[in-house]
Amino acid sequence: MPVDPEYLHLVYPDRNPFRAFLYGRNSVDPKKKGRSVRDQITSGRDMCDKYGWPILEEFKDTGLSASRYARKKRADFDDMLERIRAGEPRIVVAFEASRYYRDLEVYVRLRSACEEAGVLLCYNGMVYDLTKPADRKATAMDAVSAEDELEGIRTRNLNTAQKQADRGGPHGPAPYGFRRTYDPETGDLIDQTPHKTESKRVRQLFEDRVAGKAKRAMAAELNAAGERTRLGKVWTPRSVSMVLQNKAYIGIRLHRGTEHKATWDGFIDPKLFADVQALEDAERKLPTVSSAVRHTWSGLGICGIHEGAAQPDMAALRRTSTSRGREVYRCNSLDLSVDATKFEAYVEEALVAWLSAPEAAEAFQKPADGGQAAADARVRLAAMQEQLRSARKLARTFGENNRPLMSSESLSELEIELGPEMETLREAIKKAEAKVPNVLKDLLGNPDAEEVWQSLTLSQKRLVISQVVTIRLFPARAPGVKKIEPGRITLSFYGQPGYVIAQRNARRSTRFADIGD
Repeated sequence: MPVDPEYLHLVYPDRNPFRAFLYGRNSVDPKKKGRSVRDQITSGRDMCDKYGWPILEEFKDTGLSASRYARKKRADFDDMLERIRAGEPRIVVAFEASRYYRDLEVYVRLRSACEEAGVLLCYNGMVYDLTKPADRKATAMDAVSAEDELEGIRTRNLNTAQKQADRGGPHGPAPYGFRRTYDPETGDLIDQTPHKTESKRVRQLFEDRVAGKAKRAMAAELNAAGERTRLGKVWTPRSVSMVLQNKAYIGIRLHRGTEHKATWDGFIDPKLFADVQALEDAERKLPTVSSAVRHTWSGLGICGIHEGAAQPDMAALRRTSTSRGREVYRCNSLDLSVDATKFEAYVEEALVAWLSAPEAAEAFQKPADGGQAAADARVRLAAMQEQLRSARKLARTFGENNRPLMSSESLSELEIELGPEMETLREAIKKAEAKVPNVLKDLLGNPDAEEVWQSLTLSQKRLVISQVVTIRLFPARAPGVKKIEPGRITLSFYGQPGYVIAQRNARRSTRFADIGD
């Protein structure tokens, strides 16, 4: 049976001094209710000081779950287990059982480590010897209770999250650009409003992006200004992209793939947001192997021999140097190459000529299939949204036995099942209705397209190329032929047979990587 710490030195006289490890963990936002890790450790220090247990080390896992649903590892807990197995401490102290574990598998790991090393376990003010059957049984019952309590917490959280989503209320960490407001008495979350300075920076990100500014440059400016992401990390092109795609800025709350009108007001103009999404969608299709690509056309052409190969990277044309120092475009499998200067001059002249012609503007007037794909996707999406609405109504309706007609678990499973397909349908609709990216608007059908083209940055040029033309290179008529013969290079423009939307390469070729130092 567990021992009161006051009598521990009498029960285990041979184990003095009781060298201790302290452990603290929580999984809640510090702004919310819950005993902090600092409070837990302080409580452990007080106990060790009272009974004369020297503290070897303190282990802290802040903001981490101990359940089977946890997504992140508890680094300190795992380290502590290893050192328990090594026999460093005599006793491990925590505030309560649920700080150690809310998962029976984790409990078994801790129990085995303590049992094998003869280390005592202390929580709730009592000490357990896991080499004794009675203590193992008592701690196992506490572990079952801790896991069961977690299941109740999770169910309540899921219900709360669903209710918040239904009314469009905020949930989870506040996006960059917003600040949260809380009830001063209860500490409960009320809503979120634009942050005075961060919201201005978010607006600038959208304006810079629609103007064609590179996300790497935008991230560098934020870092130079001393700004950090909501997670306290430095800005990267990826974190900038996550901001640019967040619908919270236009007053839309997303929950498991379903959109809800948010309780807060967005501060980004919906048209500006839509223009940025069109640009982001277009950029995602770029077959770029690195954000540091130095040459406009590298990676954007296709080898006519290997097009459709199982490994798409085999067909990509890269600019590289021969053993004699001659610059060429060559497919990754070394089957064909062409002089770089001649290739670039040929395709650029043809591209600018097409952009200047009226047919370029006409090609982007409507979807190639007349909009049928978008119409079909809308019908399917509407049916799935109605299915979810009906399911939520059942979950809020109670039958004669005072139980909901649909359990929260069943509703959750349905939402998880339908969510990915609904998101795919939304993407299909968005692609079918995608607006012309701003970077193309001043080029299509413009007689002065040559001047506009020369004013674009490298990344903007690559975006234009990927959206309007498919370039294919075929072998020369005979070995050693240097000039561009008819049919050697073919260009299929948007709306023409042979045009395919550029896709990002599956992997990077290190042999012909067109990367700056």
